[in-house]
Amino acid sequence: MSAPVRSILFAALVTTLLAGCSGDQYGDLRQELKDLTKDLRGKVDPLPQVKPYEPVPYKACEEIDPFRNSRIDVAASAGAMASSTGIKPDLNRPKEPLEAFPLESLRMVGTLQQNKDTFGLVRAGTNLFRVKQGNYMGQNFGVITAIAENEIKLKELVQDGGGDWIERASALQLQEAQR
Repeated sequence: MSAPVRSILFAALVTTLLAGCSGDQYGDLRQELKDLTKDLRGKVDPLPQVKPYEPVPYKACEEIDPFRNSRIDVAASAGAMASSTGIKPDLNRPKEPLEAFPLESLRMVGTLQQNKDTFGLVRAGTNLFRVKQGNYMGQNFGVITAIAENEIKLKELVQDGGGDWIERASALQLQEAQR
Protein backbone atom coordinates (compact mmCIF):
# COMPACT_ATOMS: atom_id res chain seq x y z
CA MET A 1 0.00 0.00 0.00
CA SER A 2 1.26 3.38 -0.83
CA ALA A 3 1.70 6.20 1.66
CA PRO A 4 -1.13 8.44 0.41
CA VAL A 5 -3.64 5.61 0.51
CA ARG A 6 -2.53 4.72 4.00
CA SER A 7 -3.00 8.26 5.26
CA ILE A 8 -6.51 8.38 3.79
CA LEU A 9 -7.43 5.07 5.44
CA PHE A 10 -5.99 6.24 8.75
CA ALA A 11 -8.02 9.46 8.62
CA ALA A 12 -11.21 7.52 7.84
CA LEU A 13 -10.56 5.09 10.72
CA VAL A 14 -9.96 7.93 13.22
CA THR A 15 -13.12 9.72 12.10
CA THR A 16 -15.19 6.56 12.49
CA LEU A 17 -13.82 5.89 15.98
CA LEU A 18 -14.46 9.44 17.14
CA ALA A 19 -18.00 9.41 15.79
CA GLY A 20 -18.73 6.24 17.71
CA CYS A 21 -17.46 7.76 20.97
CA SER A 22 -19.51 10.91 20.77
CA GLY A 23 -22.57 10.07 22.76
CA ASP A 24 -25.25 12.54 23.85
CA GLN A 25 -23.70 13.43 27.18
CA TYR A 26 -25.90 16.56 27.60
CA GLY A 27 -29.18 14.89 26.73
CA ASP A 28 -30.38 14.63 30.33
CA LEU A 29 -29.50 18.31 30.93
CA ARG A 30 -31.49 19.36 27.87
CA GLN A 31 -34.47 17.32 29.03
CA GLU A 32 -34.30 18.89 32.51
CA LEU A 33 -34.28 22.42 31.01
CA LYS A 34 -37.30 21.59 28.87
CA ASP A 35 -39.17 20.36 31.94
CA LEU A 36 -38.29 23.48 33.95
CA THR A 37 -39.12 26.03 31.25
CA LYS A 38 -42.44 24.59 30.12
CA ASP A 39 -44.15 25.99 33.26
CA LEU A 40 -42.47 29.44 33.07
CA ARG A 41 -45.00 31.04 30.75
CA GLY A 42 -45.85 34.65 31.73
CA LYS A 43 -49.35 35.31 32.91
CA VAL A 44 -50.92 38.59 31.76
CA ASP A 45 -53.99 39.83 33.58
CA PRO A 46 -56.91 40.79 31.37
CA LEU A 47 -57.36 44.51 30.65
CA PRO A 48 -59.70 46.37 33.01
CA GLN A 49 -63.06 47.50 31.71
CA VAL A 50 -62.78 51.10 30.42
CA LYS A 51 -65.61 53.42 31.34
CA PRO A 52 -66.84 55.63 28.49
CA TYR A 53 -65.99 59.36 28.78
CA GLU A 54 -68.91 61.65 29.52
CA PRO A 55 -68.22 65.37 28.91
CA VAL A 56 -69.54 67.81 31.49
CA PRO A 57 -71.79 70.46 29.94
CA TYR A 58 -70.79 74.12 30.46
CA LYS A 59 -73.66 75.84 32.26
CA ALA A 60 -72.13 79.25 33.02
CA CYS A 61 -72.84 80.85 29.64
CA GLU A 62 -74.53 83.85 31.23
CA GLU A 63 -71.65 84.49 33.64
CA ILE A 64 -68.74 86.85 32.94
CA ASP A 65 -66.28 85.32 30.49
CA PRO A 66 -62.74 85.97 31.73
CA PHE A 67 -61.33 85.39 28.24
CA ARG A 68 -63.42 88.02 26.48
CA ASN A 69 -62.34 91.64 26.60
CA SER A 70 -65.83 93.04 27.08
CA ARG A 71 -64.62 96.02 29.09
CA ILE A 72 -62.29 97.02 26.31
CA ASP A 73 -65.08 96.56 23.74
CA VAL A 74 -67.38 98.83 25.75
CA ALA A 75 -64.63 101.40 26.21
CA ALA A 76 -63.74 101.25 22.53
CA SER A 77 -67.33 101.75 21.40
CA ALA A 78 -67.81 104.60 23.89
CA GLY A 79 -64.45 106.10 23.02
CA ALA A 80 -64.87 105.84 19.25
CA MET A 81 -65.53 109.57 19.18
CA ALA A 82 -62.32 110.27 21.12
CA SER A 83 -60.21 108.17 18.77
CA SER A 84 -61.53 110.12 15.81
CA THR A 85 -59.69 113.22 17.08
CA GLY A 86 -56.66 112.06 15.12
CA ILE A 87 -54.02 112.00 17.86
CA LYS A 88 -51.28 109.77 16.55
CA PRO A 89 -47.51 109.98 16.18
CA ASP A 90 -45.88 111.06 12.94
CA LEU A 91 -44.15 107.87 11.86
CA ASN A 92 -42.72 109.40 8.68
CA ARG A 93 -40.57 112.09 10.27
CA PRO A 94 -36.85 111.37 10.75
CA LYS A 95 -35.92 110.17 14.24
CA GLU A 96 -33.73 112.35 16.43
CA PRO A 97 -30.73 110.86 18.31
CA LEU A 98 -32.34 111.01 21.78
CA GLU A 99 -35.33 108.93 20.60
CA ALA A 100 -33.11 105.85 20.66
CA PHE A 101 -32.91 106.00 24.46
CA PRO A 102 -35.65 105.27 27.03
CA LEU A 103 -36.65 108.40 28.92
CA GLU A 104 -35.57 106.75 32.20
CA SER A 105 -31.96 106.50 30.99
CA LEU A 106 -31.69 110.19 30.05
CA ARG A 107 -30.35 112.72 32.59
CA MET A 108 -30.78 116.49 32.56
CA VAL A 109 -27.47 117.99 33.65
CA GLY A 110 -28.01 121.70 33.05
CA THR A 111 -29.29 124.55 30.87
CA LEU A 112 -27.76 127.09 28.50
CA GLN A 113 -29.11 130.48 27.49
CA GLN A 114 -28.08 131.99 24.21
CA ASN A 115 -29.71 135.33 23.39
CA LYS A 116 -33.36 134.66 24.32
CA ASP A 117 -33.27 130.92 23.61
CA THR A 118 -33.01 128.39 26.44
CA PHE A 119 -31.39 125.03 25.76
CA GLY A 120 -31.32 121.96 27.96
CA LEU A 121 -28.27 119.75 28.40
CA VAL A 122 -29.15 116.06 28.42
CA ARG A 123 -26.73 113.20 29.04
CA ALA A 124 -27.39 109.88 27.29
CA GLY A 125 -24.76 107.32 28.20
CA THR A 126 -21.42 109.08 27.75
CA ASN A 127 -22.72 111.65 25.23
CA LEU A 128 -24.02 115.13 26.01
CA PHE A 129 -26.82 116.59 23.86
CA ARG A 130 -28.18 120.13 23.58
CA VAL A 131 -31.98 120.19 23.20
CA LYS A 132 -34.53 122.93 22.65
CA GLN A 133 -38.30 123.24 22.70
CA GLY A 134 -39.79 121.12 19.90
CA ASN A 135 -37.06 118.45 19.93
CA TYR A 136 -38.02 114.81 20.45
CA MET A 137 -36.59 112.47 23.09
CA GLY A 138 -37.47 109.12 24.63
CA GLN A 139 -39.02 106.10 22.95
CA ASN A 140 -42.66 107.22 23.38
CA PHE A 141 -42.63 110.04 20.80
CA GLY A 142 -41.91 112.61 23.53
CA VAL A 143 -41.75 116.22 22.32
CA ILE A 144 -40.20 118.92 24.54
CA THR A 145 -42.84 121.51 25.47
CA ALA A 146 -40.89 123.65 27.95
CA ILE A 147 -37.37 124.03 29.35
CA ALA A 148 -36.86 125.52 32.82
CA GLU A 149 -33.71 125.78 34.92
CA ASN A 150 -34.50 122.61 36.85
CA GLU A 151 -36.62 120.49 34.47
CA ILE A 152 -37.55 119.70 30.89
CA LYS A 153 -41.27 119.09 30.30
CA LEU A 154 -42.39 116.65 27.64
CA LYS A 155 -45.60 115.50 26.03
CA GLU A 156 -45.47 111.77 25.14
CA LEU A 157 -47.85 109.75 22.96
CA VAL A 158 -48.65 106.27 24.28
CA GLN A 159 -51.25 103.69 23.35
CA ASP A 160 -53.99 102.78 25.80
CA GLY A 161 -55.54 99.32 26.20
CA GLY A 162 -57.91 99.88 23.29
CA GLY A 163 -55.14 100.81 20.86
CA ASP A 164 -55.88 104.56 20.83
CA TRP A 165 -53.09 107.12 21.22
CA ILE A 166 -53.25 109.35 24.28
CA GLU A 167 -51.04 112.18 25.47
CA ARG A 168 -49.08 111.81 28.69
CA ALA A 169 -47.12 114.57 30.43
CA SER A 170 -43.60 113.73 31.59
CA ALA A 171 -40.69 115.66 32.98
CA LEU A 172 -36.95 115.23 33.14
CA GLN A 173 -35.59 116.67 36.41
CA LEU A 174 -32.18 118.27 36.84
CA GLN A 175 -29.75 115.73 38.30
CA GLU A 176 -27.16 116.73 40.86
CA ALA A 177 -23.54 116.10 39.92
CA GLN A 178 -22.44 112.58 40.80
CA ARG A 179 -19.18 112.33 42.71
